[in-house]
Amino acid sequence: MNHPLGALAQIDTSALVHNLSRVRLIAPNSRVLAVIKADGYGHGLLTVAHALCDADGFAVARLVEAQSLRAAGFTQRIVLLPGVVDAQELALVAQLAIDITIHHRAQVELLEQAPRGLRVNVWLKIDSGMHRLGLCPAAVAEIHARLSRCDVLREPLRVMTHLADADDTSKNTTRQQIATVRECSTALNVELSIANSAGVMAWPDAHADWVRPGIMLYGVSPFASDCGSDHELRPAMTLSTRLFAVNDIAADAAIGYAGTYTTPEAMAVGAAAVGYADGYPRHVPNGTQVLVDGQRVPIVGRVSMDTITLDLRAHSTARVGSKVVLWGDGLPVETVARSAGTIGYELLCRVGSRVPRIVGSL
Repeated sequence: MNHPLGALAQIDTSALVHNLSRVRLIAPNSRVLAVIKADGYGHGLLTVAHALCDADGFAVARLVEAQSLRAAGFTQRIVLLPGVVDAQELALVAQLAIDITIHHRAQVELLEQAPRGLRVNVWLKIDSGMHRLGLCPAAVAEIHARLSRCDVLREPLRVMTHLADADDTSKNTTRQQIATVRECSTALNVELSIANSAGVMAWPDAHADWVRPGIMLYGVSPFASDCGSDHELRPAMTLSTRLFAVNDIAADAAIGYAGTYTTPEAMAVGAAAVGYADGYPRHVPNGTQVLVDGQRVPIVGRVSMDTITLDLRAHSTARVGSKVVLWGDGLPVETVARSAGTIGYELLCRVGSRVPRIVGSL
């Protein structure tokens, strides 16, 4: 298709399939809960779910995401990671056969008060060291006993935890968390899920019965110092736009808002149709790279709402209509994220709602 003016996000579903195969190769003895929360990390919830339909289940962070999957006909296991907060939500997840996590005593009480005949699948979330959500390990046996008595479980309880520092292999935190949660699950004789993407890739002891990969499914490394391609992952999103102006600017001219860049000589400056309204980070510095017709060129001047400006001195053949890749094929999102002082997760999830997601090549 033609590339109209403005940003487009190309979604490569074959990359999603490939990245899932990498998970299975790395953790061959584990079942896979594909984490597709946050609109499939910005790639489109249903697009990602269709591509990853061979996963053993999906994990989401909002009830509306689980409802959308069921409404679209997905019958796989769906785990609602935050669980539910009231009886109305509990009735709905039971009706839709959605698994829930229990990470707080108030949720235990909600299940104990459930109407007779209501059945739901439950994962006990243990706080093994992240101290964000989860039950204290010392309370797990008691909670397990209470839930086992209240006649609400459709299947045997499962246990999960979340790793705080799995992306930093120099720390001992992850080993301690794995040991803590394995001790709990062994005592209860239940299935266990520990590993996020970094856990899958760097901590084989964390693989357990279920793994929960997220960012690696989208072709992005969870580690600060490398890129997905270093782990044979393929980027699933390419964010691109077009040049809509190429201007000859005199020397010593200030470019853009606040004049954060001054031309060192007379030079060609391109304007590309993308900005922070599309999710491109406003705070990237001068020199951040994009691809114009496959050639790296630097951003000059401040990112504005709808436009970025580019130094085209090294690309004399650039013209109005030239394709500009912000990240993806040929330019890892991790590289842009490091320039912006953030992580690839944030950039993918912040791609704006006005940016069409196009499945396939442009």
